[in-house]
Amino acid sequence: MAKKRTKSKPKTKSVKKGFSFKLSKQNKIIFGSLLVLLSIALFFSFISFYLTWQDDQSLLHEFSNRNQQAKNLLNKFGASISHFFMYQGFGLSSFIFPFLICITGLYMFLGITKKGLLSKWIWGFVFVIWFSISFGFFAASRPLMGGLIGYEMNDFLQDYAGRIGVLLLLLFGLTIILVRLFKLTPDGIVTYFKERKKSVVSEFNSSNEETRDDDTGSVVFEKEDTSPIVLDTYTHKKDIPKLPKEPEEQLELNIIEEEVIEEDILEMKVEKVTVEKEENKNTADKLVADHGEFDPTLELGHYKFPTLDLLDQHGANTGITINKEELEENKNKIVETLKNYKIGIAQIKATIGPTVTLYEIVPEAGVRISKIKNLEDDIALSLAALGIRIIAPIPGKGTIGIEVPNKNPSTVSMRSVIASKKFQNSDMELPIAFGKTISNETFVVDLAKMPHMLMAGATGQGKSVGLNAVLTSLLYKKHPAEVKFVLVDPKKVELTLFNKIERHFLAKLPDSEDAIITDNTKVINTLNSLCIEMDNRYELLKLAMVRNLKEYNTKFKARKLNPNDGHKFLPYIVLVIDEFADLIMTAGKEVETPIARLAQLARAIGIHLIIATQRPSVNVITGIIKANFPARIAFRVASKIDSRTILDSQGADQLIGRGDMLYTQGNDITRIQCAFVDTPEVERVTDYIGSQRAYPDAYLLPEYVGEDSGTGLDNNISDRDIMFRDAAEVLVIAQQGSASLIQRKLKLGYNRAGRIIDQLEAAGIVGPFEGSKARQVLVPDMLALDQLLNNEKN
Repeated sequence: MAKKRTKSKPKTKSVKKGFSFKLSKQNKIIFGSLLVLLSIALFFSFISFYLTWQDDQSLLHEFSNRNQQAKNLLNKFGASISHFFMYQGFGLSSFIFPFLICITGLYMFLGITKKGLLSKWIWGFVFVIWFSISFGFFAASRPLMGGLIGYEMNDFLQDYAGRIGVLLLLLFGLTIILVRLFKLTPDGIVTYFKERKKSVVSEFNSSNEETRDDDTGSVVFEKEDTSPIVLDTYTHKKDIPKLPKEPEEQLELNIIEEEVIEEDILEMKVEKVTVEKEENKNTADKLVADHGEFDPTLELGHYKFPTLDLLDQHGANTGITINKEELEENKNKIVETLKNYKIGIAQIKATIGPTVTLYEIVPEAGVRISKIKNLEDDIALSLAALGIRIIAPIPGKGTIGIEVPNKNPSTVSMRSVIASKKFQNSDMELPIAFGKTISNETFVVDLAKMPHMLMAGATGQGKSVGLNAVLTSLLYKKHPAEVKFVLVDPKKVELTLFNKIERHFLAKLPDSEDAIITDNTKVINTLNSLCIEMDNRYELLKLAMVRNLKEYNTKFKARKLNPNDGHKFLPYIVLVIDEFADLIMTAGKEVETPIARLAQLARAIGIHLIIATQRPSVNVITGIIKANFPARIAFRVASKIDSRTILDSQGADQLIGRGDMLYTQGNDITRIQCAFVDTPEVERVTDYIGSQRAYPDAYLLPEYVGEDSGTGLDNNISDRDIMFRDAAEVLVIAQQGSASLIQRKLKLGYNRAGRIIDQLEAAGIVGPFEGSKARQVLVPDMLALDQLLNNEKN
């Protein structure tokens, strides 16, 4: 211990001997007070200089003559030092120097750490130079404003850059000062004014509420001694004795104390959450200010939307030809037919559509609507026309409508619908232009608000063209980053044209080769994969604390969601199934269950379903599906029963076909002529999109591992049924694997036959379950069966 002390002594001595620039506390106080007083002296001498500089000009060279006195407040010292700074230096901006010297003195006098003092001097010099040049520029005729340095620097810069160049340099310098020193940004200015506006509005509202509270006071009836009469709310009597005051006051005191404690705890929690939200908001605002909002279309930034030239203009012109003779003839026949049944008409007018003309009738007083509706077939007979439909009454109008097909219907082209202002200017999330209504208006709806659509119609009535119109509308309006399609085409020929835009717009399973699904087993896996995608998206929405996909993407674009936490931009997904009846026949519940799940839950996370079918019978469109598909489209169907199945009302059986359709979204039914888009047009559009730069691969859905169709039993020979070999021989001879065949041939019950089928599948004799189809027999003949069973024994 003694040795350690002897070693430490010389080290302390060497430190004491070294030279140090640090001032002691007393010296700091002295030197700091000197700088403060010097700054005050400079300040008053500078002020005095502007009042006395002309009188003191002659004394500047006679500083040593004690008989001469200057008029400056600090005499000759003030006149000389102010002349040096104000005239020969920087002019008015020299007032910054006393300020900087005073701050330095205060730092030393009060013993404050000098952190930040150097930056104040640097910014002080920047201000001195900028103000000096500015005064020299704007007040060149008054050299005392900017000083000699400001005047000369301004003159030097004007010789090379001119007045405009100097002005731009001054503005650039001001920008640097505002941004770097005052942290001023355009977003900050906008936010400030918004907050000011909110505070003014809140103050105005609070003042209005106070005045309203004063105006709407309660009425109190008073006695002569001005004490109010309190009426009991139950008995409405006034002579009920009051409760004693002391317990009431004590109770109020306890309640107030509890409320104050609860409010304090609540305020602490709210304050903590508010601070966290403010920090996240500031981070997001900074990211947006530095990099701008996130742009999902940036990866395909040069993507060009399809042009209108790719679509054909079907028909001679876009307008509707009005045949006055036909209108007058139909009107007279309607009036005459109703007159024969003693139904008077007060007024009739016609609205001409592309394929149908609507005659609106106002019947005379006392005429029953049902009487006119029952004459539907008679009116059709008198007009000699098909597809007459009576709307009694027209919703929202006090009239009865009779829809009569035109003799020369005009074709509604997809080009005219896409080019319409209603479609081009729509701000919908997923706009679909179906065609034109009876009043010749373009009919545009938002798929995101439907949110799912059911489409039905007999073969050749325009169902596939309607699907092409839906897909074409979305291709013309949405970027590949904003929407993806999952296309299911059991017929294998309707949607094959969209293969060309696989890497732009289509979504598929990770292990599938073709994006357009034609195999029913892959349809089941895809639907279950979409259910997984739905659950994943809901998890992201929960973490982001938003309710739907639009709010989530808006928050993500504003950089308020961290991609490191799994957040990403989520495109809309549109599932299109062309022939739903075929899927139900082959897969049944395996398809219906995931579709019902998606229809019930997928609306909020941007997955929308479009299902088309030829045969809208009850066993195809079940109650569960219908309940979740409020938007329905009916092309012409064969019977009234089919019309009621799809629309819950008749009318679809009276359509004229070729794109004539009825649309309902749960309330009114609208008759529309679907826009016609031909196969070559779709091909040109897909070729145009497919020729552009695309993503590396299609949008990949989550991987789904399907459960085995069998029971999962081990191939244990000891657990097999006694009739196992007999059943195997029956199936191999018949080359048809079904439980009903075993039941008939071996006279077994259904449960036992089902267990044997499972054991045969585990042994590799029959294939997996394939819905309503019989299982495939994997063993070709009896010889192969004997060899297989003998190998198992060995």
